[in-house]
Amino acid sequence: MRGMIEQTPDYRIEIAVRSVYIDDESEPDANKYVFAYTITMRNVGTVPAQLLTRHWIITDADGKVQEVRGDGVVGEQPHLVPGEDFEYTSAALIETPVGTMAGSYQMMADDGVSFDAKVPLFRLSIPNILH
Repeated sequence: MRGMIEQTPDYRIEIAVRSVYIDDESEPDANKYVFAYTITMRNVGTVPAQLLTRHWIITDADGKVQEVRGDGVVGEQPHLVPGEDFEYTSAALIETPVGTMAGSYQMMADDGVSFDAKVPLFRLSIPNILH
């Protein structure tokens, strides 16, 4: 196994995110706001790679930060060949009606190269709260 590298054209995972407020599971009176997020990842590199771990930084509007690390996503460690997609949906709970998430997936290419696939910062917000 070689050391961790930044993404390059050979080792590149493209990430797209959608988030939605889950009204039925939220309790605003108790400062509990639940958001679902759907991640679509696509191997746009030239080498197959497997997602090993995840790292999230979740920040609410009061500046409270939750850091989450763990193996895989939704109980899986998907292996993506070039051109292949993997999509999953998970959820986050924060104490304010607005927050953000960002993070990364730690990937291992089939040739032993480790690299991070960055998840760009995205917003968690209840509908119509922001103009």
